Amino acid sequence: MECWEEVVYLTEPEKWSPGAVYQATRIFASNMNRKKAERFYMLVLLPRVREDIRKHKRLHFELYEALKKSLYKPAAFNKGILFPLFKTGNCNLREAVIMGSILQKMSIPQAHSSVALLKLAEMDYCGTTSYIIKLFIDKKYALPYRVVDALVAHFMRFLGDSRIMPVIWHQTLLAFVQRYKHDLLKEDKENLHNLIQRQRHYLVTPEIIRELKDSRNRGEKEDDQMLLSSPISVINKTIEEDKFDIPDVPMEED
Repeated sequence: MECWEEVVYLTEPEKWSPGAVYQATRIFASNMNRKKAERFYMLVLLPRVREDIRKHKRLHFELYEALKKSLYKPAAFNKGILFPLFKTGNCNLREAVIMGSILQKMSIPQAHSSVALLKLAEMDYCGTTSYIIKLFIDKKYALPYRVVDALVAHFMRFLGDSRIMPVIWHQTLLAFVQRYKHDLLKEDKENLHNLIQRQRHYLVTPEIIRELKDSRNRGEKEDDQMLLSSPISVINKTIEEDKFDIPDVPMEED
């Protein structure tokens, strides 16, 4: 129907049972195009999910399954649920944890995850946004350089920030550096070093410094000398640790 939104409105979707919401989501995720699914997600599914979490401090199983089903159209999920939820800036921790559990369990195509990271990095900061960004990073996608650069710019926005950033922010930065340190430009690493001099956490910041140290820059490759030096260092370390267990060696051969 061309007037499908009016028909849905007449059925009073805010009064639907959780099972009815799930069945309707199945129809839109399976049979409708992306734009129609996106509108349904934004106008019906997302408000119903947030209301259920607000009332019961948890999410009904059928509504949880509806959110999982909505990811069968990942582009519609991003534009109809994920972006509106975090763009408002009022997404609470409980909502973020429930949404994050779905993102962890479901397989999302790399292209759609890249778009999600790009948009989330450009949004105004809140702690729950950092939590979702970290979940996407932990899925270990091969991200385009454009997305990596956007994430660097996201963190560098806090260079002159007077706030003390929460632990989740530092954990997200650490996860980003661990996964994409070889995709960073040399100047990006210098900028990140300046950043962590201002925003420090006594446990996380040393790990970030360790990950950045001696890592390859974007476009560089390990040369033969680096490949050869690694096993030698391991052998020397083993001999040094077990020096009292090896047989005596004549002085002439030392």
